[in-house]
Amino acid sequence: MKKQQIDSILTTMLESYDNVSDFNITVDKPFQVEADGELKPVSVNPPIRRLTPFQAEVFALNLINGDRRLTKALLKEGSCDASYQLAGKARFRVNIFSQKGYFSTVMRQLANRVPTVEELGLPEAFLKMAGERNGIILVTGATGTGKSTSLAAVLNEINERLSVHVVTLEDPVEYVHSQKRSTFNQRELGTDFESFATGLRAALRQAPKVILVGEMRDRETVEIGLTAAETGHLVLSTLHTVDAGQTINRIVGMFDQEEENQVRVRLADTLRWIACQRLLPKKGGGRIAAFEIMGSNLRVKDAILHGEEEGKTFYEIIEQSRTFGMMTFDQSISDLYRRGQITEDVALSYASRRAVVGRAIDAIRAARGEKTTDIEDLEIDREYEKKIKK
Repeated sequence: MKKQQIDSILTTMLESYDNVSDFNITVDKPFQVEADGELKPVSVNPPIRRLTPFQAEVFALNLINGDRRLTKALLKEGSCDASYQLAGKARFRVNIFSQKGYFSTVMRQLANRVPTVEELGLPEAFLKMAGERNGIILVTGATGTGKSTSLAAVLNEINERLSVHVVTLEDPVEYVHSQKRSTFNQRELGTDFESFATGLRAALRQAPKVILVGEMRDRETVEIGLTAAETGHLVLSTLHTVDAGQTINRIVGMFDQEEENQVRVRLADTLRWIACQRLLPKKGGGRIAAFEIMGSNLRVKDAILHGEEEGKTFYEIIEQSRTFGMMTFDQSISDLYRRGQITEDVALSYASRRAVVGRAIDAIRAARGEKTTDIEDLEIDREYEKKIKK
């Protein structure tokens, strides 16, 4: 299979449906794309109803294109990350991995243009993030929830506002930022540096004001990130966590028990924002993001320093701090339901606390004059009342 054939298949997959986000090449399945959050088969010519192990392997090795580092990572670690350019059409983030002795490939389409905060409809807190001068900002969530896109929008806002040096450490480079007011140097893992820890350590000698770290994968990267934030840099990064509380616990858990107090102090001093994202099915098709956003105030710092207690959990602190730009997932989901962008079933199934969202939905429906219960024809039992009087 030659590069021209690979590009032809990728073009067919790209144009097969609207809103294609991912390609999936798996043995015993046809070529598939993810569109609006659902996997769909793609017809190619000549037809391939089920990919053979040989076809899947040839496809994967063509994407690697003889790169020794990627080949070594695939054979030693079982997976590798790369990027691929479909000339004049699209760029992709590629992950190739082995399963049951076969190779599978997943390709995420990358945007050709850096989106703005307004275009993405992000909460106002993201504009405030772009105004920070130092500290750590974390965007978290599951794979494919748009963390990198949100961070790209924040960096674009910085690029529009400030004349500063920005260094990004990415795996791979997803959004190519143009040189506007800021000066961007975008470095790619494997090509320009060996690990996030070494890249971040080197970045401290490159006189940046803003550093983007693709992912806080290990203790060493977190430790250098904290040091960078403490020395006046603004550090932006991602983590695979589901909410703000778990994010704090994950970072603290990377360190030994005897280091916990020191890490909590450093984190309380440097943390500026945590934004967590979930993608929900949108009414009428497509997907829409819900957010949990935690900023930094005295109550948040106290919870980081001393841990959560009853009545002083991160959820409760965020829930009571909406006037400061914070919000829980449940508040965000309730807002989406109020605006008619998601259904009641979706709202309840993605809620952190179903009872909280359920009460919010009942209040919204009551305000609209809609029924909040299916129970009908209730009336007072007058006969029972007479019996009691007797």
